[in-house]
Amino acid sequence: MVDAARAAAITNDLSDTVALRTTSANRARDYYEGRQRLKFASKSFSDYFADRYRDFADNWCLPVADAPTERLVPIGIRPGQAGDGQTPRADADLWRVWLANDADAGVGLALLDAIIARRSYALVWGNDTDPDTPEITFESATEAIVGYEPGSRTRRAAGLKTWCDDTLEYATLFLPAEVWRFDRPRTRLDQTKLLDRFGNPLRDSLLPGGWQLRELAHEPNPKPNPMGEVPLVELPNRPVLSGEPLSDIAGVMAMQDAVNLLWSLLFTAADYASFPQRIVIGAERPTTPILDATGQVIGKRPVPLEKFAIDKVLWLTDPAVKIEEWSAANLDQYTQIIETAIGHIAAQTRTPQHYLIGKMANLSADALKAAETGLVMRTKEKQLYQGKALREVFRLVAVAQHQPAKAKALRSGTVLWRDAESRSEAQLVDALLKLSQLGFPFEWLCERYGLDPAEITRVLAMRATELDRVLAGDPAALTGPKPPLPADLPPELVAALP
Repeated sequence: MVDAARAAAITNDLSDTVALRTTSANRARDYYEGRQRLKFASKSFSDYFADRYRDFADNWCLPVADAPTERLVPIGIRPGQAGDGQTPRADADLWRVWLANDADAGVGLALLDAIIARRSYALVWGNDTDPDTPEITFESATEAIVGYEPGSRTRRAAGLKTWCDDTLEYATLFLPAEVWRFDRPRTRLDQTKLLDRFGNPLRDSLLPGGWQLRELAHEPNPKPNPMGEVPLVELPNRPVLSGEPLSDIAGVMAMQDAVNLLWSLLFTAADYASFPQRIVIGAERPTTPILDATGQVIGKRPVPLEKFAIDKVLWLTDPAVKIEEWSAANLDQYTQIIETAIGHIAAQTRTPQHYLIGKMANLSADALKAAETGLVMRTKEKQLYQGKALREVFRLVAVAQHQPAKAKALRSGTVLWRDAESRSEAQLVDALLKLSQLGFPFEWLCERYGLDPAEITRVLAMRATELDRVLAGDPAALTGPKPPLPADLPPELVAALP
């Protein structure tokens, strides 16, 4: 148990860390969504063309992040081996809770956000209206954080969920023993300004960081944590032993800037090559009159040559000048460099080049498989680390259901994923048929096919019904029902049918 001042201090430390992470997370999201600030090779180029290309972005961050996300599809959870020696099956009730919370859709958003912004979070909490169906929500790294015990990367000491409205910033602090709720003015103010704004009565409730205990009508603050542990789980992307998890697009952003610059150079060269250039030779430089306050001409000023450059006019005052070179720029050089840069993005992120370039010329099945090997291994790596986090989410669901035995079994459970490899239906069925001939169980083949626990249960029930019909003397059940016989079929033919 901690007092209000200590709880507010923990809240303040965690919320400050969230604020620091928000800057880099929002920048990565901007790049993913194509909101990229163009960078130019020189100030003069920026002065002329920054506004022209302000809204342009050739966005390669999006396919790099989407490529593994579309293959990260969890389809169930299988508890670890129990002491009774029975072979565990995928847990259908946990999958029911998962679907009841729309987590099959929400987890895709969370995994994508983790790939972009280094991490995301999942929160599990009890459901007062339906105790058998705890609530699962997914949170952004800009609104949630987990604090770990010193020296540990897994033991959660605290969790914080924050959000804002127009005037206030709210925070819910999850500790193993209790849950605290705070709020404060949305604009961060120091304690003196808070006292000036709200008056001296606030002095007694003022806590570190300007937090105040939130007033709740129907429950105490703090209240006991019925879970007995922090219910917030971090979903890290590419964790490392020391330091922050890694974003898949952090290294792409610099190359993205270079690609955008090359495109702007190409467009500029194309702009100049698309219209005829004009040369004025042997004429005086044009001038404009200078007028006084009464409109009288008191002098002349030369017309700025920058205006002629924009209008594709070259003004040469010397009639003896010679034009030695006036060939058009080779635009193919720009596209070749851009393709090279995109190739670097593909190599660095293990994204197949045909995902980026879009060129596929008579690729065999083996060549296509080899081209996607890097992406498949990258996806399986994410399945390993994200599977660890999702296993903890399912364990917390069992804790919220007050099923300690199931929660213990889930500590060593396995998250089931849809196959990360891209195969045709014919290839997959052929592989499963060969595995069946080797003696693999039908239920295991259903898992490899990608069915979730509820669908597997339905298929097994249908298969059992068919076998019961066969044992009851209906061999047609092996191949399914036969179509009805024509009504005008002669009786002797009907009697001859098997």
